[in-house]
Amino acid sequence: MSIGRSGISLRFDWIGLLFACLLTLFIALPLVVVGTWAFTEVWRYPSVIPQQFGLRFWGQTLARPDVWEALLLSLRLTTTVTILSAVICLPAAYAFARMRFPGRNILFLSFLASHAFPKFGLLVAIAGIFLQLGLISTFWGVVLIQLVGTLMLMIWIPVAAFQNVDRRMEEAARDAGATPLRVFWSITLPQAAPTISAALLLTFVGTFYETEGAWLIGAPEIRTMPVLMISFINNQIVVQYGAVLSVMLWVPSFIALMFARRVVGTGAFARGFGA
Repeated sequence: MSIGRSGISLRFDWIGLLFACLLTLFIALPLVVVGTWAFTEVWRYPSVIPQQFGLRFWGQTLARPDVWEALLLSLRLTTTVTILSAVICLPAAYAFARMRFPGRNILFLSFLASHAFPKFGLLVAIAGIFLQLGLISTFWGVVLIQLVGTLMLMIWIPVAAFQNVDRRMEEAARDAGATPLRVFWSITLPQAAPTISAALLLTFVGTFYETEGAWLIGAPEIRTMPVLMISFINNQIVVQYGAVLSVMLWVPSFIALMFARRVVGTGAFARGFGA
């Protein structure tokens, strides 16, 4: 009987490994192709590999004024959205983590609402409202639509951070005569700061790469880096321009996400769910 179970377990292990390999191939292959295009000068069909590699298109891409305009605009948008999200969400996260009030759980789960429905349909509905308010193709219109997408991360992860603070240290500080503000500044915030920093970093990265809202609300006046990259690819100006922008966007996001993963860990969302 044990031999039969071990055989079944081994079969499922091989099936799982096969699916993992297929998923890795499905994700990695497009990245490899785009990365190859970024360093390719000549690649003609039916050749499997490029005929000529080089950095010529990097210089041409970085020499375009619209690339730098899009980069500066993306940084302004992302910084504004991250600051506003922190100002709005961090006090709310602290209240959810430390206070008990009527409707708390319903309000806490309501921050999932923006992710519980098809995103593009929600954006179209919001775009109709923004059209009436004159916010289409404006900086603040894009800020508002991108701010909605940050609510879940900036509520749930900081809630887990505040819940994970050692209450005994806070009580000891209060017993020693520290004021509530001093306890928060000296005890609570230093313990929660690494996870909150990771949430801010994830928010910054997610906002920088947000495309649907920036395109639907911001076009044609507001062109962020991802929107510009997509326009290069769709308009077939030069394939390498879009590939170079893709690689430029990958590297900082990969570093930021690796840092956030090390800080947050796998338990942060679980603690948020348990609030």
